[in-house]
Amino acid sequence: MSSLSDKIESYLRKLIRQYEGEVEIKRNRLADDFNCAPSQINYVLDTRFTVERGFIIESRRGGGGYVRIIKVKLNSKNEAMKNIIKQLEGPLQPKEAKGIIKRLHENNLIRHRDRVLLEAAISKNSIGFENEEKNKIRAQVLKNTLKAIFKI
Repeated sequence: MSSLSDKIESYLRKLIRQYEGEVEIKRNRLADDFNCAPSQINYVLDTRFTVERGFIIESRRGGGGYVRIIKVKLNSKNEAMKNIIKQLEGPLQPKEAKGIIKRLHENNLIRHRDRVLLEAAISKNSIGFENEEKNKIRAQVLKNTLKAIFKI
């Protein structure tokens, strides 16, 4: 039997396909539909609809709040890169950064050599200290390097 998270993910993916790559939902309403807490919806969004998996999440809180899930289409290198770079504002864990780089390579947006260089630049050993700032710097390094590669 699949978990509640799997069911929510499956439902959201179906909506995304149905609406051609972009869907807007109300977090509380979806939580009511699945008889769960809104934090369960957040968990699914945070773990299954990430940038490295090819999604952009936009949200607005409050009474009229929503969550918009956008599947990044990789048919235009510059458009895809602009969307990915837009999401690189906060801290970025090494695993997340490697996932983004891997996806770019798998979709032929970067060459193997670029992948190796990017992975070296964002690796745990590249920045000499350990704290939350390191993850912010990792995001900034990846963002600036991708901007240089794609001349954005």
